[in-house]
Amino acid sequence: MRTSYEHNGLVWIDLESPSRNEVQDVMNEFAIAPLIAEELLLPSTKPRVEFYDKYAYLVLHFPALRHSHKTREQEIDFVVGHNFLITTHYDTIDPLHKFSKVFEVNSLLDKSNLGNHAGYMLFYMLKKLYQAVEHEVEYIRHDLAFVEEHIFSGHEVKMVTALSRSARDLLSLRQRIEPHREVLRDFEAGGAHFFGADFAPYVRALSDEYYRVHNHIMRETESVHELRETNNSLLSTKQNETMRVLTIMALLTFPLALFVAIFDINAKSNPIIGLPYDFWIIVGAVFVIGAIMLWYFRHKKWL
Repeated sequence: MRTSYEHNGLVWIDLESPSRNEVQDVMNEFAIAPLIAEELLLPSTKPRVEFYDKYAYLVLHFPALRHSHKTREQEIDFVVGHNFLITTHYDTIDPLHKFSKVFEVNSLLDKSNLGNHAGYMLFYMLKKLYQAVEHEVEYIRHDLAFVEEHIFSGHEVKMVTALSRSARDLLSLRQRIEPHREVLRDFEAGGAHFFGADFAPYVRALSDEYYRVHNHIMRETESVHELRETNNSLLSTKQNETMRVLTIMALLTFPLALFVAIFDINAKSNPIIGLPYDFWIIVGAVFVIGAIMLWYFRHKKWL
């Protein structure tokens, strides 16, 4: 599906799961190399940036964890020239949809804050995408606050799954955006030359945006590790306490069961069996011995 936007001589073509004919039309309209056009049809495995005479080609992958999309990773291909920007993706991407609304408003109000070439348009678009990643981090931060509250409320076992889910989400975020570092570094090196020196601060700002989001992810990753250590310590303490109680119960029941079993032996010389109230004598002896053992355990501070 092709959607076109235009403002102050700048053109944005957004292609979602494009057909070969749509890519062919874009290739002919903007003189895109056939090799790049072929790349727009199929997903790419690695992010990268390449500079050509009249345009730059970028491939970036962004995470999508809290949206009802097809996958947890969304690829966007950017072909940016001086007066046009082409984006290609294979799934609905919310930040691009929001950016299209901003673009339409600017067009209707005749605002010119998108700059005088498409590099500025790419800058604002990537800022929206990184803000969306930051929102993903915010969701994880809320989840961790919930986990922290329940860890200290006696729900350590249930929080093991929640912590693992948050750790998986943070790992997914890192795996998707860490390759951006090299792409943005290469784009910073070539972007100022391609778009002019005035654009250099904007390219550096993109790198700053990336590092800010990346630092947020790393901070939450450290929080997950600390919460997991705390949860594991509480689980170990609770398990040790349970084992201690079971051990004390075993120490109590085994001697008493042995005492009862001894006097249950059907022998002629049994000193208790046959006496008046022999049953109550044995029961009373069991209670007395059990009480003495409990007193001894408390004296030793085992209970």
